[in-house]
Amino acid sequence: MDTFIQQIINGLVLGSMYALVALGYTMVYGVLNLINFAHGDVLMIGAMTGLTILNILNTHFPDLPGAVKLAIAIGGAIPVCMIVNIIIERVAYRRLRNAPRLAPLITAIGVSTLLNTFAMMIWGRNPLPFPQMLPSDPILIGGAVITPTQILLLALALVSMAGLVLLVEKTKMGRAMRATAENPRVAGLMGVDSNKVIIATFALGAALAAVAGVMWGANYASIQFSMGFLPGLKAFCAAVLGGIGNIYGAMIGGIALGIIESLGAGYIGDLTGGFLGSHYQDIFAFVVLILVLTVRPSGIMGERVADRA
Repeated sequence: MDTFIQQIINGLVLGSMYALVALGYTMVYGVLNLINFAHGDVLMIGAMTGLTILNILNTHFPDLPGAVKLAIAIGGAIPVCMIVNIIIERVAYRRLRNAPRLAPLITAIGVSTLLNTFAMMIWGRNPLPFPQMLPSDPILIGGAVITPTQILLLALALVSMAGLVLLVEKTKMGRAMRATAENPRVAGLMGVDSNKVIIATFALGAALAAVAGVMWGANYASIQFSMGFLPGLKAFCAAVLGGIGNIYGAMIGGIALGIIESLGAGYIGDLTGGFLGSHYQDIFAFVVLILVLTVRPSGIMGERVADRA
């Protein structure tokens, strides 16, 4: 039971980060019918930017509390990621809105490669240690442990997802996003500026990825220029699992995938008699993706066109 509780906690932490990144995928798809496969690398940019800010703070302001430094790092990473994602939309995707769907897909792969290359040139190719900002003393929960960093991660994910839901459901921009997702042409006739809506969507997705990126580094204590590929791919699997284009589906899919992956890593050795170990945990995301696409292609929440944004 202790192992089960521990894996559930680990799954919630991992799934929260998947959910934040999956929201970026699903919002862009909902508004633009585009899969932005460079989105995982925006997470990487957020982590690298956060690390740079933390190194500066540790050098010039060593007496600041760790939580304050981490908050400043997240606050600095968010606008950087937003600017990067807006530039990606403006330069790489805007001219391809009416092109065959294969063209934006190939472009997204090219943008991902470019971001990886630029990150390698700026921060180097070797893994970088991410400084520990919060106390490492574990907190016991029913025989399992959770760290202050993980508690902060869960709290930030919850606040970020709740804020996004309020923005989409209660604000003028949210209504514009939902209108554009339902019918861009009719929304334009009603006075909605689709370009502003699309830019806002890319910016919001980047902000969530920045939070996930900094907290990914804080949780795992190591980052590198290629770190965004696998989390981005798994977050896409989470978006498909929940129902691509549905923000609630992205949240549910991310949490579910994190728990599935964590439980699989914890029990796969026992289930296979030691033949497979916990380092095979990456297979679960893709097994789930295959099953979902085979059994229920629309995902858990389905695809409700009117609520894509």
